[in-house]
Amino acid sequence: MGVSRLHVYDWSAADGLRGGTPHLHLTCTEGYAVVSGRGAVQTLTPAGFRQTPLAPGALVWFTPGTIHRLVNEGGLTLHVLMQNSGLPEAGDAVLTLPPHLLADPATYRAATALPPRALDGGAAGDAAVERAARHRRDLAVEGFTALREATEAGDPEPLAAFHRAAAALVEPLTGAWRERWRTGAAAATAATGAQLDALEKGDAAHLAKAGVRAELPAERGRFGMCGRLDVYESGAA
Repeated sequence: MGVSRLHVYDWSAADGLRGGTPHLHLTCTEGYAVVSGRGAVQTLTPAGFRQTPLAPGALVWFTPGTIHRLVNEGGLTLHVLMQNSGLPEAGDAVLTLPPHLLADPATYRAATALPPRALDGGAAGDAAVERAARHRRDLAVEGFTALREATEAGDPEPLAAFHRAAAALVEPLTGAWRERWRTGAAAATAATGAQLDALEKGDAAHLAKAGVRAELPAERGRFGMCGRLDVYESGAA
C-alpha cells in the first residue's frame, strides 16, 4: 500500500467550490483518512452523483471507476491510502477533461503535464507549476460538471464514453502496471499464503526475519492532482 499526506488545494473553481482535480483510477482502490479541516468528496459513478462529508477521523474509500473530486471547506488535510504500491500517484489516473482533450495520449499529456518544479522549491518556480496545476484542475472540473449533468439527466453515454477514452489512454501503460502489481501486491499476497502454509505445519521460521522500517517524506509540497503532497518512498516503489 502507498501512503501520502495531502493538503487539499484551496483554489476556487468556476462553480465557486475550492478543491482538487476530478479524476478516476482504473485498477486501484483509494482511501482518505482525514487528519484535519473540513470538506467533502464528490463522487460520480453510473449509479449517480454523491457528496460525502469529510471531517477529522473520517475514513472513506472508493473502487476503480469512481470519479472523485475533493472539496476543501477549510484546512482539509488527509492521508491518502493507495492500492498497488501507490500506483494511483504513479500513473493510474485519468482526469475528467473535456472529450476533445481525451482523443489520444499526446493530446492528453499536453493538457495535463506540469512544468518541472525548481529544485530549491522557490516561489517563482512554484508559481509556474501552480498555474499549470490550476489550469488542468479547471479543465477537469469543466468535464466533470458535464458528466454529472448528463448522468443526472438520465443519459449514461457521456460517462460511458469517458470510461472508454480513459481505458484507451492507459492501454500502453498496462505492461508496466502489471509488473508493479506482480512485484508488489501479488508478491505480498503470495508471501502471506506461504506464511499461512508454514504456520499450519507449526513452522515459525519466517518470524526470525522480522524487521522495522521508518521514513520521513522523500518530497514535501509536490503539486498533485488534488493538492500539495508529502510523498513517501514506500509509496513510489
